[in-house]
Amino acid sequence: MSIIFRSTLFIAVGFVGALGIPAANAQSKLPLYVINEIEVTDQVAFKIYADRQAALIKKNGGHFIVRGGAITAIEGTTPKRFTEYVFEDVDHLKAWQNEPEQKELSLMRDKAAKYNSFMVEGLAQ
Repeated sequence: MSIIFRSTLFIAVGFVGALGIPAANAQSKLPLYVINEIEVTDQVAFKIYADRQAALIKKNGGHFIVRGGAITAIEGTTPKRFTEYVFEDVDHLKAWQNEPEQKELSLMRDKAAKYNSFMVEGLAQ
């Protein structure tokens, strides 16, 4: 293999590798959306829960996209209430999930509402 060919190959591999690093890093830093379908059974207790949970979401870098509001069916059955919030990456989501207060809030939520919650990975920005 000639020195020119090896040098060209080395430069090309380095260039392609450099381009791939931001893409790989972006994939590990995808935004994560938390979606909740809620049927409130105790308005007073749920309000206390929701206010405390909102503070934890904000503390860990999350923010609401949807919080309550009117729901209009396009197809299928709509939930009674719907919220959606986003964290910029898995580290922020895990920090929020691992807050010491979460256990207490989960118990409070479960007494005040019927609840389905799930996380959806977003698209790279």
